[in-house]
Amino acid sequence: MTPGSRSSSDRRKGSRPPALSEETLVAIETHLRKREGRRDEIQDQARQLRRRAQFVMHQLHQGRRLEAALDDVRSGTRELSAALRQDGGLDAGGATAALQEGVEAILLDATYQDAPLPGPTDLGVEPEAYLLGLGDLIGELRRRVLQELSSDDLPEAERLLALMEELTHALARFEAPRAIVSLKPKQDTAKGLLERTRGDLTLARLLRRARLPAHPPEDA
Repeated sequence: MTPGSRSSSDRRKGSRPPALSEETLVAIETHLRKREGRRDEIQDQARQLRRRAQFVMHQLHQGRRLEAALDDVRSGTRELSAALRQDGGLDAGGATAALQEGVEAILLDATYQDAPLPGPTDLGVEPEAYLLGLGDLIGELRRRVLQELSSDDLPEAERLLALMEELTHALARFEAPRAIVSLKPKQDTAKGLLERTRGDLTLARLLRRARLPAHPPEDA
């Protein structure tokens, strides 16, 4: 050995610096704590939005339109979508389901107002969440059709069926991998609901004709 040199065994015996510095480990721990806290915030926003959206839809079906509650859903949908966008969608979890319910409630309100449906940009949401909410709207429209049939309002039921058809056809034009948006199940469900609703309306027409007299009653 040359003077001043150390053998490999000498190096193993001596102390060596850690493979990872304490600073690095602390930084990772801090990041994970922040991520967990942020995830909890997003999940809390999602839970609140789902409750509000479900409440709004129930009220609409009962013939009550609560503007303040609708405003909460609109703002909650926009804020949750912005939070996910800021985090790159890393902590979406149940937030995606909440967003589509928020979209569904807002669109359902538009159908009750007989107004054009707002688009994703109007609602401040990504197109993926919008399409999922649009798919669920078709089920809510079927519920409306059945309500109108139970009230014997055939013209309104037919109008709503036409809207169901239009939206089902619009939804069917989109194709995307499941990894981007799980749209195929919504499309298949919408088609099934549309066919069942057509059948219900056809039966209602037949029953109405059966109740009508074959000829106008003669004057007394």
